[in-house]
Amino acid sequence: MSPFLLPAADLVAITLLTFGVYFPRHRRRDLVVAYLAVNVGVLAVASVLADSTVGAGLGLGLFGVLSIIRLRSTELDQHEVAYYFSALALGLLGGLGSTSALPLMALVVAVLYLAGHPRLLRRHRQHAMVLDRAFTDEAALTAHLEGVLGARVHQVTVQRVDLVNDTTLVDVRYQAVDRLGEHRAAAVAAGFPAGTAAPAPLGSVAR
Repeated sequence: MSPFLLPAADLVAITLLTFGVYFPRHRRRDLVVAYLAVNVGVLAVASVLADSTVGAGLGLGLFGVLSIIRLRSTELDQHEVAYYFSALALGLLGGLGSTSALPLMALVVAVLYLAGHPRLLRRHRQHAMVLDRAFTDEAALTAHLEGVLGARVHQVTVQRVDLVNDTTLVDVRYQAVDRLGEHRAAAVAAGFPAGTAAPAPLGSVAR
Protein backbone atom coordinates (compact mmCIF):
# COMPACT_ATOMS: atom_id res chain seq x y z
CA MET A 1 0.00 0.00 0.00
CA SER A 2 1.27 3.44 -0.89
CA PRO A 3 2.26 5.53 2.17
CA PHE A 4 0.30 8.43 0.70
CA LEU A 5 -2.95 6.51 0.18
CA LEU A 6 -4.36 6.77 3.71
CA PRO A 7 -3.46 10.46 4.24
CA ALA A 8 -5.05 11.24 0.87
CA ALA A 9 -8.13 9.21 1.83
CA ASP A 10 -8.33 11.10 5.12
CA LEU A 11 -8.24 14.45 3.34
CA VAL A 12 -11.01 13.31 0.98
CA ALA A 13 -13.07 12.02 3.91
CA ILE A 14 -12.75 15.18 6.02
CA THR A 15 -13.54 17.32 2.97
CA LEU A 16 -16.71 15.33 2.30
CA LEU A 17 -17.66 15.40 5.97
CA THR A 18 -17.09 19.13 6.36
CA PHE A 19 -18.22 20.59 3.04
CA GLY A 20 -20.61 17.87 1.93
CA VAL A 21 -22.37 17.05 5.21
CA TYR A 22 -21.74 19.56 8.00
CA PHE A 23 -21.69 22.98 6.36
CA PRO A 24 -24.73 22.54 4.06
CA ARG A 25 -26.79 21.52 7.11
CA HIS A 26 -25.49 23.77 9.90
CA ARG A 27 -23.73 26.73 8.23
CA ARG A 28 -21.12 27.49 10.90
CA ARG A 29 -18.03 28.72 9.08
CA ASP A 30 -15.88 28.84 12.21
CA LEU A 31 -16.33 25.14 12.85
CA VAL A 32 -15.37 24.31 9.27
CA VAL A 33 -11.93 25.75 10.03
CA ALA A 34 -11.82 23.92 13.36
CA TYR A 35 -12.72 20.51 11.91
CA LEU A 36 -10.19 20.79 9.09
CA ALA A 37 -7.41 22.01 11.40
CA VAL A 38 -8.05 19.35 14.04
CA ASN A 39 -8.15 16.60 11.45
CA VAL A 40 -4.96 17.62 9.66
CA GLY A 41 -3.15 18.20 12.95
CA VAL A 42 -4.08 14.77 14.30
CA LEU A 43 -3.18 13.21 10.94
CA ALA A 44 0.29 14.76 11.07
CA VAL A 45 0.96 13.73 14.67
CA ALA A 46 -0.40 10.21 14.18
CA SER A 47 1.73 9.75 11.05
CA VAL A 48 4.88 10.65 12.99
CA LEU A 49 3.93 8.36 15.87
CA ALA A 50 3.24 5.47 13.50
CA ASP A 51 6.77 5.73 12.11
CA SER A 52 8.43 5.97 15.51
CA THR A 53 9.13 3.35 18.15
CA VAL A 54 6.39 4.52 20.51
CA GLY A 55 3.75 2.67 18.51
CA ALA A 56 0.00 3.10 18.34
CA GLY A 57 -0.50 3.11 22.11
CA LEU A 58 0.65 6.70 22.41
CA GLY A 59 -1.53 7.60 19.44
CA LEU A 60 -4.60 6.27 21.22
CA GLY A 61 -3.51 8.13 24.34
CA LEU A 62 -3.36 11.29 22.24
CA PHE A 63 -6.92 10.65 21.10
CA GLY A 64 -8.02 10.35 24.73
CA VAL A 65 -6.30 13.58 25.73
CA LEU A 66 -7.77 15.50 22.84
CA SER A 67 -11.23 14.09 23.50
CA ILE A 68 -11.40 15.52 27.03
CA ILE A 69 -10.26 19.03 26.14
CA ARG A 70 -13.08 21.45 26.82
CA LEU A 71 -13.30 24.11 24.11
CA ARG A 72 -14.31 27.27 25.98
CA SER A 73 -14.62 29.76 23.12
CA THR A 74 -18.29 29.01 22.39
CA GLU A 75 -20.81 26.47 23.57
CA LEU A 76 -21.10 23.48 21.24
CA ASP A 77 -24.19 21.45 20.52
CA GLN A 78 -24.01 17.68 20.79
CA HIS A 79 -24.02 17.19 17.02
CA GLU A 80 -21.05 19.56 16.73
CA VAL A 81 -19.17 17.54 19.34
CA ALA A 82 -19.89 14.44 17.23
CA TYR A 83 -18.27 16.11 14.22
CA TYR A 84 -15.22 16.93 16.36
CA PHE A 85 -14.83 13.30 17.39
CA SER A 86 -15.26 12.19 13.79
CA ALA A 87 -12.57 14.62 12.61
CA LEU A 88 -10.23 13.25 15.28
CA ALA A 89 -11.04 9.64 14.35
CA LEU A 90 -10.44 10.25 10.64
CA GLY A 91 -7.07 11.84 11.37
CA LEU A 92 -5.98 8.91 13.51
CA LEU A 93 -7.17 6.35 10.97
CA GLY A 94 -5.27 8.12 8.23
CA GLY A 95 -2.10 8.53 10.25
CA LEU A 96 -1.71 5.18 11.99
CA GLY A 97 -1.73 3.21 8.74
CA SER A 98 -4.09 0.34 9.58
CA THR A 99 -5.13 -1.90 6.69
CA SER A 100 -8.79 -1.51 7.72
CA ALA A 101 -8.63 2.29 7.74
CA LEU A 102 -10.33 2.90 4.39
CA PRO A 103 -13.64 1.14 5.14
CA LEU A 104 -13.65 2.62 8.65
CA MET A 105 -13.25 6.13 7.22
CA ALA A 106 -16.16 5.49 4.88
CA LEU A 107 -18.19 4.19 7.84
CA VAL A 108 -17.54 7.35 9.91
CA VAL A 109 -18.64 9.65 7.09
CA ALA A 110 -21.69 7.49 6.31
CA VAL A 111 -22.82 7.42 9.95
CA LEU A 112 -22.59 11.22 10.27
CA TYR A 113 -24.45 11.65 6.98
CA LEU A 114 -27.29 9.31 7.93
CA ALA A 115 -27.58 10.08 11.65
CA GLY A 116 -27.74 13.83 11.05
CA HIS A 117 -30.02 13.73 8.02
CA PRO A 118 -32.86 16.29 8.28
CA ARG A 119 -35.46 13.65 7.44
CA LEU A 120 -34.43 11.36 10.29
CA LEU A 121 -36.74 11.97 13.29
CA ARG A 122 -37.50 15.39 11.81
CA ARG A 123 -40.61 15.97 13.96
CA HIS A 124 -38.81 15.34 17.23
CA ARG A 125 -37.68 18.54 18.94
CA GLN A 126 -36.23 19.80 22.22
CA HIS A 127 -36.50 23.28 23.73
CA ALA A 128 -35.83 25.07 26.99
CA MET A 129 -38.90 27.23 27.65
CA VAL A 130 -39.95 29.86 30.19
CA LEU A 131 -43.69 29.71 30.81
CA ASP A 132 -45.66 32.65 32.18
CA ARG A 133 -47.32 30.48 34.81
CA ALA A 134 -46.01 28.60 37.85
CA PHE A 135 -46.87 24.91 37.42
CA THR A 136 -46.63 22.48 40.29
CA ASP A 137 -48.78 19.77 38.70
CA GLU A 138 -46.99 17.74 36.01
CA ALA A 139 -50.15 16.68 34.20
CA ALA A 140 -51.36 20.28 33.93
CA LEU A 141 -47.91 21.35 32.76
CA THR A 142 -47.85 18.67 30.05
CA ALA A 143 -51.33 19.58 28.86
CA HIS A 144 -50.39 23.27 28.70
CA LEU A 145 -47.25 22.55 26.70
CA GLU A 146 -49.13 20.36 24.25
CA GLY A 147 -51.62 23.16 23.71
CA VAL A 148 -48.91 25.78 23.24
CA LEU A 149 -46.77 23.70 20.92
CA GLY A 150 -49.53 21.85 19.10
CA ALA A 151 -47.44 18.74 19.65
CA ARG A 152 -47.22 15.49 21.57
CA VAL A 153 -44.99 15.99 24.60
CA HIS A 154 -42.82 12.97 25.43
CA GLN A 155 -40.80 14.29 28.37
CA VAL A 156 -40.79 17.41 30.53
CA THR A 157 -38.06 18.27 33.02
CA VAL A 158 -38.89 21.15 35.37
CA GLN A 159 -35.74 23.14 36.01
CA ARG A 160 -37.17 25.97 38.11
CA VAL A 161 -40.57 27.03 39.48
CA ASP A 162 -40.78 30.69 40.53
CA LEU A 163 -43.91 31.24 42.64
CA VAL A 164 -43.05 34.90 43.20
CA ASN A 165 -42.79 35.88 39.54
CA ASP A 166 -45.25 33.16 38.43
CA THR A 167 -42.94 31.46 35.90
CA THR A 168 -41.75 27.94 35.16
CA LEU A 169 -38.52 26.99 33.39
CA VAL A 170 -38.74 23.62 31.65
CA ASP A 171 -36.83 21.44 29.24
CA VAL A 172 -39.35 19.78 26.94
CA ARG A 173 -38.93 16.95 24.42
CA TYR A 174 -41.82 16.68 21.99
CA GLN A 175 -43.01 15.48 18.59
CA ALA A 176 -44.73 17.87 16.20
CA VAL A 177 -47.91 16.24 14.90
CA ASP A 178 -49.17 18.78 12.35
CA ARG A 179 -48.07 21.86 10.44
CA LEU A 180 -49.60 24.16 13.06
CA GLY A 181 -47.47 22.43 15.67
CA GLU A 182 -44.39 22.90 13.54
CA HIS A 183 -45.18 26.63 13.14
CA ARG A 184 -45.67 27.02 16.90
CA ALA A 185 -42.41 25.15 17.56
CA ALA A 186 -40.65 27.45 15.12
CA ALA A 187 -42.12 30.46 16.93
CA VAL A 188 -40.80 29.22 20.28
CA ALA A 189 -37.36 28.55 18.78
CA ALA A 190 -37.33 32.06 17.25
CA GLY A 191 -38.13 33.71 20.57
CA PHE A 192 -41.80 34.56 20.14
CA PRO A 193 -43.88 34.52 23.35
CA ALA A 194 -45.20 31.14 24.40
CA GLY A 195 -48.76 30.57 23.27
CA THR A 196 -48.40 32.52 20.02
CA ALA A 197 -48.26 30.95 16.60
CA ALA A 198 -45.35 31.41 14.26
CA PRO A 199 -45.74 33.94 11.45
CA ALA A 200 -47.34 32.48 8.37
CA PRO A 201 -44.89 31.35 5.69
CA LEU A 202 -44.28 33.73 2.80
CA GLY A 203 -46.92 33.37 0.14
CA SER A 204 -49.54 31.95 2.49
CA VAL A 205 -52.81 33.64 3.41
CA ALA A 206 -53.92 33.87 7.02
CA ARG A 207 -57.43 32.49 7.60
